[in-house]
Amino acid sequence: MTQESRDLLIKYAAQYETADFLEGDPSWFMHQVTGVENQEAMAFISSCLSYGNRQQFMKKTDMMLSWSGGKIDQWVRSGDYEQHFRPGDKQCFYRLYNHDTMYHFLHAYQQLLQEHGTLGNLLRHQAHDGLSAVGSICRYFSQHGISVVVPKDTQSACKRVCMFLRWMVRSDSPVDLGLWSDFIDRRTLIIPMDTHVLQQSVNLGLLSSKTATMSTARRLTEALAEIFPDDPLKGDFALFGHGVNNK
Repeated sequence: MTQESRDLLIKYAAQYETADFLEGDPSWFMHQVTGVENQEAMAFISSCLSYGNRQQFMKKTDMMLSWSGGKIDQWVRSGDYEQHFRPGDKQCFYRLYNHDTMYHFLHAYQQLLQEHGTLGNLLRHQAHDGLSAVGSICRYFSQHGISVVVPKDTQSACKRVCMFLRWMVRSDSPVDLGLWSDFIDRRTLIIPMDTHVLQQSVNLGLLSSKTATMSTARRLTEALAEIFPDDPLKGDFALFGHGVNNK
């Protein structure tokens, strides 16, 4: 990577990590609720729906926010989601997720909340860094038969889980909440990698691999740590900015 490219990424990170970034981004939803438990639950559900057509998944997430009246933690914890999702209902909700899929996902999440209080509490006892946090989330839902909404393991890039962890761990940000900054070091987070991030990284010379796996995501994070040593995932905003400016 050239010095010019490094300087551009540093510039883009500062330019795009602003409150304006929230508009049209799934991270917007966690800023529409109050209370730590609601923010955590809204962030997790929003991240799980964040794939495919942005306009469509934002619409579906907004629907769930509306159903919960902004009290989404209690909506899941109490089982109120069963008013909208029923087991065996194969009606499509969003792309690969039908109503039955959403029911079982939310039921597993409800069990987690009942057993551990919050997802954060679970990770406080099981995770010591970004990778182990990804693994703990995947493992819990896999053990409860959920493998469509949450990846079954950490072989894939686990983009949505890594994005959720960015939201929860990075502090002092107008975008990310930093609710878990006291027990997970932001320097251990893993870049949320999709095909767009991968392509931008290859174009910039940060990567040579063209396959989005956890191994590739970790290599990219290491490369970004050379530019942002105290906070590698600033690179997420930098790559976003690079994409915007190089369409």
